[in-house]
Amino acid sequence: MELPLVVGVDGSDGSLVAVDWAVDEAARHGLPLRLVFASLWERYEGDVPSAGLDRSSERVLAEHIVASAAERARRRDPDVKVTAEVIPAEAVSALLSEGHNASVLVTGSRGRGELAELLLGSVGLAVAARAHGPVVVVRGDKAGLAGTHERILLGAGDPATGGEAVRFAFQEAEARGCTLDVVRAWRCPAHESADDPGLAQDSAHHHEEQASALLDHLVEEAVAEHPKVRVRRITVEGPARKVLLHRSAGSDLLIVGARRRKGHFGLQLGRVAHTLLHHADCPVAIVPQQA
Repeated sequence: MELPLVVGVDGSDGSLVAVDWAVDEAARHGLPLRLVFASLWERYEGDVPSAGLDRSSERVLAEHIVASAAERARRRDPDVKVTAEVIPAEAVSALLSEGHNASVLVTGSRGRGELAELLLGSVGLAVAARAHGPVVVVRGDKAGLAGTHERILLGAGDPATGGEAVRFAFQEAEARGCTLDVVRAWRCPAHESADDPGLAQDSAHHHEEQASALLDHLVEEAVAEHPKVRVRRITVEGPARKVLLHRSAGSDLLIVGARRRKGHFGLQLGRVAHTLLHHADCPVAIVPQQA
């Protein structure tokens, strides 16, 4: 049985945009869609006798939110199988638990009640930083959200931490029938280019060749497994977060890997992923690699 795409909904504009994106994604991959709303009303009211048959306003709101989101999803694509559920749990815990039975977890960039000044909501950040499967935070401009660029962007990390991200990127590019840009950023250490221009040029050439060789090694197996995917291997000098952020403006999905360490329960995001989740101009997929 293929695992569904799971979307966290809360009635916010961000979560509705995430629902729309997830419907299209589910249709591309032929997957069912599961919508979940996490509510703690049972924690506060489970032991309180009900006054007649009236239900709590919080429960009514939760049920209305998931029903409305499900109806929105069905209107967008009637062929996608949609289920919805209210879960009596805290939002991050509920989504992380749902992630164990999901192909991908999808969240909006900012939830209901969160400050407008926040670039990324606390729930989306925590889920992206702790989930053990792929997480997509749906954000960006209209073109990126609509998928009109016909280009996927993969930030190529080290082979030890980027294998799952590579597989995810190739599967996504194949499902969309679009070009996959695999980008490896490199930098020349300052001490190698401080004095002698000739040595600086040689050093830059050396580091660029290293980046190119690593990139080729990283995608070699996936290229053989997905011969129909159009791949562009790109090496760029500069900080990875700035390089990828700039290129996100011309992409429909930006994918980066993340390392998950067993027994570590804090936020597990590097500087690159953290920056992209807050500022990218397209949806961002965080694909963990188990340590």
